[in-house]
Amino acid sequence: MVGGSGTGKTHLATALGVSACQQGRRVRFVGATELANRLLEAHAEHRVMQVLSGFTKLDLVIVDELGFVPFTGTGAELLFEFFSEAFERRSVVVTTNLPFADWTTVFGNERLTAALLDRLTHHCQILEFRSESFRLRQSLQRQTKRTTVPQPPPVQPDQRPTRRPQLQTIKEDSRDQS
Repeated sequence: MVGGSGTGKTHLATALGVSACQQGRRVRFVGATELANRLLEAHAEHRVMQVLSGFTKLDLVIVDELGFVPFTGTGAELLFEFFSEAFERRSVVVTTNLPFADWTTVFGNERLTAALLDRLTHHCQILEFRSESFRLRQSLQRQTKRTTVPQPPPVQPDQRPTRRPQLQTIKEDSRDQS
């Protein structure tokens, strides 16, 4: 799922995850930065395979917000290992705000990025979100409501005060009467 911030990628990915859970599937939702940090910690403790094996029993892994924070060289390599291990073994949903052409800025290595994109896009559906941010739109609407002077409610016909019409007296000029 590719698109700008606030366009509904995470919302839809979460809905897919909930639906999969309701069907009895095993699902994990993880932020891309959290996953990279978890893999880096495991790497420092020589237990990357143990962390990766925790994902092997899952039917669906949702990796959210890939591309918001660039990864270190080791972090990028570990994420590549994660996605390579998942390739053709389980379903993966990735949400990102970056077009594929910009992924090198996050992974830092052209070859690694090309190989990763090759695996991720091999059997996939790419959903592109091309709308403005829902959060920004809602925020602007809230601000507009706060700055708008409240108007009194319209008066219903049966609530109007009854007034007697004012009679106007018209004086006729005596010269016109002949």
